[in-house]
Amino acid sequence: QVQLVESGGGLVQAGGSLRLSCAASGSILSINVMGWYRQAPGKQRELVARITSGGSINYVDSVKGRFTISRDNAKNTVYLQMKSLKPEDTAVYYCNAETVYGLGQRGVSWGQGTQVTVSS
Repeated sequence: QVQLVESGGGLVQAGGSLRLSCAASGSILSINVMGWYRQAPGKQRELVARITSGGSINYVDSVKGRFTISRDNAKNTVYLQMKSLKPEDTAVYYCNAETVYGLGQRGVSWGQGTQVTVSS
């Protein structure tokens, strides 16, 4: 099994910055994709950013130029640097990882979520 533990959420004023971290642990053989999703009240969960083991990156249009995703493969950790935050960025942010673990099983793991609140 793979566990994801997130940190770094909180309350910030519009225009401010936050950095989220997510560390994966367990009997991990490899992590193919790591990403961040978010879910605002009354809305569906959406992909914010994802990064592959090879470094390919995708962002949702609404965060391009403001958010930066990165990963430290040696630490099985993914980061999301968020700048110029807007009230509409308020949501619970979830870490996600597509992994190969144990004896070669493939799986998708989710973190418990971390609240990001941007005040106007």
